[in-house]
Amino acid sequence: MPKTAEILEIPLAVSDYVEVMDWMDALIAGDGRGYLTAAAVNLVMSAHEDPAVHAAVLGATLAVPDGQPLVWALHALGHARATRVYGPELMALYCARAAAAGAGGTPIYLYGGRDQSALTLLERRLRERFPGLRIVGGHSPPFRTLTPAEEDQVIAEIDGSGAAVVWVGIGQPKQELWMARMRPRLSAPLLVGVGAAFDFHAGLVPQAPPWMQRNGLEWTYRLYREPRRLWRRYARYNPQFVAGFARQYLRERRSAPKPN
Repeated sequence: MPKTAEILEIPLAVSDYVEVMDWMDALIAGDGRGYLTAAAVNLVMSAHEDPAVHAAVLGATLAVPDGQPLVWALHALGHARATRVYGPELMALYCARAAAAGAGGTPIYLYGGRDQSALTLLERRLRERFPGLRIVGGHSPPFRTLTPAEEDQVIAEIDGSGAAVVWVGIGQPKQELWMARMRPRLSAPLLVGVGAAFDFHAGLVPQAPPWMQRNGLEWTYRLYREPRRLWRRYARYNPQFVAGFARQYLRERRSAPKPN
């Protein structure tokens, strides 16, 4: 397991892409069972408001810092080795690793997408980008809650596919709640929640330029692209995160041992 450190009571990996992917492979090879979430600021703050989300995030086998502000927070607390493990990039790098292994590569399943046509487009784009990638199935769920019969059907489909990794792209915190609920019922070793990665890799939504991502400004780009959907999230959670982490930082500074 990569080392973790807590930001606002949420343990986040102090790690990098290679170490996280090595851990993923080791869990699969060891026939383990777990789920990973790429945690953004809004997920951390949502966990503070909703007990069910809090339990789902804490129940994750590993949470990685998806947002640059979370990395800065880890650095401020002395974890200089922490790097951003961005969900879409993690998915791309792991698909590249799996494709490079050829026929013996890790089989993956895609759960999410705006609708079935968007999911079909995602599958095509991934196969074009990563020749040899083993995509063994996919399902785009409706936006409503699934009936018990529909849920049983999804479980049977995923288990029957033989997938080792189920990539989950239904948005935060919905995907964390889904993974927490489904983890005991699925045989696939690893579930990985990657938020908007499906839209990005399908080419339906452009990603922020790298310089904006490096400087923690990705949220402004996404807000510009989808203001009606995202403005409430950012207006609410960004100030809460800054204030909450400031309190944590001051507490830890006060409790730190004084130099002799």
